[in-house]
Amino acid sequence: MTRARLSILDLAPIARGQTASDSFAGSAALAQSAEALGYERVWYAEHHNIASIASSATSVLIAYVGAQTRTIRLGAGGIMLPNHAPLTIAEQFGTLAAMYPGRIDLGLGRAPGSDQITMRALRRDPRSSDAFPQDVLELQGYLGDQSRIPGVEAVPGKGSHVPLYILGSSLFGAKLAAALGLPYAFASHFAPGDLLAAIAAYRDEFKPSEQLDQPQVIAGVNVIAAETTAAAHEQLLGIRRVRAISLYGRRLGVPLEDLTDEQADQLLAAGASAQVDHMMTYTAAGTPPEVGEYLDDFLRLTGADELITVHQAPTIEGRLRSVTLLAEAVRTVTV
Repeated sequence: MTRARLSILDLAPIARGQTASDSFAGSAALAQSAEALGYERVWYAEHHNIASIASSATSVLIAYVGAQTRTIRLGAGGIMLPNHAPLTIAEQFGTLAAMYPGRIDLGLGRAPGSDQITMRALRRDPRSSDAFPQDVLELQGYLGDQSRIPGVEAVPGKGSHVPLYILGSSLFGAKLAAALGLPYAFASHFAPGDLLAAIAAYRDEFKPSEQLDQPQVIAGVNVIAAETTAAAHEQLLGIRRVRAISLYGRRLGVPLEDLTDEQADQLLAAGASAQVDHMMTYTAAGTPPEVGEYLDDFLRLTGADELITVHQAPTIEGRLRSVTLLAEAVRTVTV
């Protein structure tokens, strides 16, 4: 395989019939497996008011998993900064860095991680995303040696130099990451449209910084690795059903957790499939050799320095197996 680091984005999914406690136990097991298999890092994403995702209190989840692992890097992919005061995030991640030195990352996005109603419940000002670049700089100051706000310091946090990453799915994030000299992670696992344009803009406009002397691109890709092609595609169908229910299920007037596979298939047939399939444009599904070949092509397409893989099998057993089989695929595919 073309040389690139391999990481994981864990959404802490809550499967049907399971609880958040089950999800967190699965996240710990996933990180332990990733650590043993040599993955670079595991990140957790801030989402709100989504019944199938348990990673809303992202820093708390990182602390939980950190206590059950030893060496793997852990972080946010990402914290939606306009939902928070920069000082609060600096304190949270400064605390994590003190708990787990040299292991904590902080990816930052400017989307709400929710819908408009939830955004109001978060007390988020609709205009707060306009201040995202300034908020990143303020946060960077708190985590560095010199605060940008006189008389205010992050304790813990000051001097921790937790590495920052800009997350995005558009040219805005790419250009901001380039201007600030920060690594850039593109959310191509669910928003593929501007992937190549954003990477090109980031590399063209990159300015070296104290944190980074050359561009560093991380690209998201869905992975469903299984022993057989048929098994992988059966899991893919389950993922497509979950996406359809999440996007359009409320139209049926039934609680989302009560919707059946048949109703999900109706949503897909009624038009949801177009959006679901677009979101999953970059998906490697199959046996280890098939997944390895797909990722090799994806690396050639993007030139990414690192792939952050999203394993969305419906069960924790399926996700753990996918993570293991992917590691095997990387070892067996030749350059």
